Amino acid sequence: MEKRKTIHKIEVAVLLTIAVLVLIPYVWMIMTSFKTSKDYLMHSSSLWPRAWTLEGYKKVFTGSPFFKWFLNSLLVTGSITTIVIFTSTMAGFVFAKYNFWHKEVWFAVILATMMVPSQVTMIPNFLIVLNLGLYNKLTALIVPQMVRMFGVFLCRQAIEDIPDSLCEAAKIDGASDFMIYRKIILPNLKPTISSLGIFTALAMWNDYLNPLIMLNDVENMTLPIAMNYFANQYTADMGATMAAATLMTLPMLILFLLFQRQFIEGSTLSGIK
Repeated sequence: MEKRKTIHKIEVAVLLTIAVLVLIPYVWMIMTSFKTSKDYLMHSSSLWPRAWTLEGYKKVFTGSPFFKWFLNSLLVTGSITTIVIFTSTMAGFVFAKYNFWHKEVWFAVILATMMVPSQVTMIPNFLIVLNLGLYNKLTALIVPQMVRMFGVFLCRQAIEDIPDSLCEAAKIDGASDFMIYRKIILPNLKPTISSLGIFTALAMWNDYLNPLIMLNDVENMTLPIAMNYFANQYTADMGATMAAATLMTLPMLILFLLFQRQFIEGSTLSGIK
């Protein structure tokens, strides 16, 4: 019993240490957002501001189109997440419950594409967007991300666990394929959909590289790339930059707090699958 208590205390101590190390950069970001540029330059090693100020937040709200950037990020993230959930569940349904020519070969190809680094597809995606006339539009971020192979894989594995007898019974009752998908597959796929939605939303909200390549105008920027707005060739306004970064993290922090249980279940589910 004593040995078990000792091990438990060690585990708690290790987890607390890791939590503190993870939180340090976030705390530093928040504290820096309340510093003036002079305070940051003269006392960059100090965590606490010498004189607390809201000047950084004022610059964000009054000196930049922050709300426009926020709406852009919200639109892109929401659109991609919704479309990815639809395409992933639909494709997963087809691969799990239908038999067609070389089904396993096609699914193996999908798995193989998951191993290709995203940097490899940057130029093809850019050329597709350019030829479609979508460059410097928010749709340039949405179109290349409408199908995510990880989502197809995750949904296919989950749908395979749904008994075939449910689908067969629905067919006998005269249900169409789409009705089976809507009435049987989707209701039994809620944990997977929640996990996929959270992972996709996090990835798209924090995406920096694609907006950097696909967008040019300041008005069309999303929040990650808009951080460059507060810097010039020689220096950066760290107070305003960290204020914008703090505001940028709030929606995802709220999302995590609201769906913490689904996020943990999704991490476990994706690991098991």
